[in-house]
Amino acid sequence: MKYLITIALVLAGLALFGQDRDTLDIPVVVVRSTPIRDTLKNIPAAVNILNKIQLSQNDETILTPILNQIPGVYMQQGALNTNRITIRGIGARSQYATDRVRAYLDGIPLSSADGTTILEDVDMSVLESVEVIKGPVSSIYGAGLGGVINLYTPEKLSGLKISTGTTLGSFGLAKTSLNTTYGGEKTSFLVGYNRLQSDGFRENSAYDRRSLTFKINHRFNEKNELNFLTNLTRLQAFIPSSINETNLINNPGMADGNWGRAEGYQSYDRMLTGLSFTHRFSDRFRNTTSIFSQIMDAYEPRPFNILEEDTWNIGTRSVFNYDFAVFGRVSELAFGTEYIREYYDGGTIENRYQDFPGQGSVEGVLLTRQEQIRDNLNIFLQQRVNATDRIAVEAGVNFNSTGYSLNTIYDIDGADQSGEYRFDPILSPRLGLTYKISQLKTLYATVSHGFSVPGVAETLTPDGLINTDLQPETGVNYEIGLKADWFDRKLYTEVALYSIQVSNLLVAQRVGDDQYVGINAGKTAHNGIEILMRYDWRLSNRWIIRPYASVALQFYEFKDFVDDDRDFSGNELTGVPAQTVNLGLELFSPKGFRFSANHLYVSQIPLNDANSAYADSYNLLNLKASSQLKLTNAIQLVIFAGVNNVLDENYAASVLPNAIGFGGNAPRYFYPGNPRNFYGGLTVAFGL
Repeated sequence: MKYLITIALVLAGLALFGQDRDTLDIPVVVVRSTPIRDTLKNIPAAVNILNKIQLSQNDETILTPILNQIPGVYMQQGALNTNRITIRGIGARSQYATDRVRAYLDGIPLSSADGTTILEDVDMSVLESVEVIKGPVSSIYGAGLGGVINLYTPEKLSGLKISTGTTLGSFGLAKTSLNTTYGGEKTSFLVGYNRLQSDGFRENSAYDRRSLTFKINHRFNEKNELNFLTNLTRLQAFIPSSINETNLINNPGMADGNWGRAEGYQSYDRMLTGLSFTHRFSDRFRNTTSIFSQIMDAYEPRPFNILEEDTWNIGTRSVFNYDFAVFGRVSELAFGTEYIREYYDGGTIENRYQDFPGQGSVEGVLLTRQEQIRDNLNIFLQQRVNATDRIAVEAGVNFNSTGYSLNTIYDIDGADQSGEYRFDPILSPRLGLTYKISQLKTLYATVSHGFSVPGVAETLTPDGLINTDLQPETGVNYEIGLKADWFDRKLYTEVALYSIQVSNLLVAQRVGDDQYVGINAGKTAHNGIEILMRYDWRLSNRWIIRPYASVALQFYEFKDFVDDDRDFSGNELTGVPAQTVNLGLELFSPKGFRFSANHLYVSQIPLNDANSAYADSYNLLNLKASSQLKLTNAIQLVIFAGVNNVLDENYAASVLPNAIGFGGNAPRYFYPGNPRNFYGGLTVAFGL
């Protein structure tokens, strides 16, 4: 921990430097994702906000290159439908999807009750901003040891605007969108339809997603406001799966042989909907209550079987905010509850693709069918007090109760997994402190507890019984940081130092083609330094250049970690790089021209717990240029073009931790990233 103390002293020195240059004319950046809303500098946590301009820096098909600009966040993209997001290394050992990280769309949970998160169903064209809170957020959102990602559609709309856009690119990329927004005195709405298609550069990787987003806001009067949001998605995405190192080097465009012969794919219809009502009892007391639901009907043919799943959940979240004085000082209290109940009906079917060559997947006999019910209750409280003119203290706590039940309807092997189980209740406290050195410089410190509960599949033993000894993964985050403006607010910087100590580490042991069981195998230490810098440089009255940089130095290792009698203590954490560096610049012209360049460096990644294999480091360079033309007072045209992976790097865009080679075959660790690819398009907007 010596480096933490050293850099803390450096932070203090930096914070005191240059404060005479501060000015009081400060634009307010308000964080929407905390129950107590405030400016970015006043939040005692590592929070990053991506605005609409930043979200449009790439081809706007997926958030990967944008999220990777945030230090400490690493999104791996195996395909448009195969992604894994880690925050500060949490969730790095997940096999195929994002877990240990929660996500919301306008306050409606995108994450399932067992913690799985899918972001890519929400089209980027309907988003106004993205907020990421790094580190445990249990005192606010419950289970989410890594953090939370909040996606937001436009909050303030004015007049009528209709826009339509088309993007075409390499490997059959085609995206079309039609968005309409209206903002009136009392009512506003958004309707967005989008379709994204791609042939993919790999075999068996065609992708087709259609999504519809509808949002309406009605303000009855100064005290009452109603919001409704729904997002509908229909997806069919073929799966090339992972390949071994030899094929990554020599033939990255190939699909795994079995997945290719089975023509494996993922298909689902998904609906996310929510209704929220805000009532202001007085100027100091208000409440927002939401009810929400998520429905998914999924079908996934795989070489080893065909998976059918029907999932439905319903939940509610209610937050009260009350402003009052404590010893004459401003204070705000937020308290509330969130409850989710999820129903699952799924089963597997024999896949007889080998008996019908050339026909893809063919259904055989029923293998298993199972019902699950999972419920999750959070009760939380958070309060902030301005102790002095410079010091603010924030404290919070969350109570969580999680349980599930299983009902085996059919199992061809006769195994019965039926049963009920409830984890012990968990209390997650949080304490934060901010010290305002000057109007533009703030130091913060925080200590927070977090947890992640096992997924239902992880709770089963190899014999199909519930492992009642399995415990949630827990962690404590210690963090200090500086948020500061310098040189007449031209330079903005953030520096964060953190240490997350994780206990009861959940380890997924592979016991079959698609069977994993969970154990609590030990501890991990996540120590790191995050640096973010952004400089606004006005070249002239006609041009502005904005260089930026983000750096993450991550010292993650296993502690007291024994898995299947093998001791991996002291090894690097699997599935996450030790360093990421993101450098870029944006060039703006008041006449509407915009150019962006972004370079991402990712260091080598340990592929297994033994650290006997690594994915090579890589560099990605992406470029984009756009020009906005005003055709009439009401009609605007935006033309854009770009190139991704300019250097044509052959790299692993995602890895499969602890892959096993069956039948003497080499382990299939790697999902190749796209080679150099081009795109271009235009958007026409009509506004009144």
